[in-house]
Amino acid sequence: MQIDKMRVLILETAEQMGSIDELEETLKWGEPSYISKYGSTLRIAWSSKRPDQVGMYFKCTSKLVETFKTLCPTDFRFEGNRAIIFSLNEKIPLRQLRPFVRTCLAYHRLKKLPLLGLNPSEFE
Repeated sequence: MQIDKMRVLILETAEQMGSIDELEETLKWGEPSYISKYGSTLRIAWSSKRPDQVGMYFKCTSKLVETFKTLCPTDFRFEGNRAIIFSLNEKIPLRQLRPFVRTCLAYHRLKKLPLLGLNPSEFE
């Protein structure tokens, strides 16, 4: 299931970063949510209103989705300034999504850097 794949991606990314001492996994609005000490909340959501899709949601007041759109304007389907949306039947591009997860988990350390410290070549 897509939610399980996204959860594993988030947990593995946090573990690989080495700088994440603690990743809190909790429920917000009944949906899996993740936050690290220097990160921004990352939430995985499915809704019966849109049963054919699942989303990875970011804090809408952050620069996360805006930056992701700049780097990958056509590679992902974005919902405003808050989410990356996937169909339940599509293969999630985990390799391309991992830098976004990594950036979200360290957001408050990166938010003043150009492109949040992301390297455009990671997405070529």
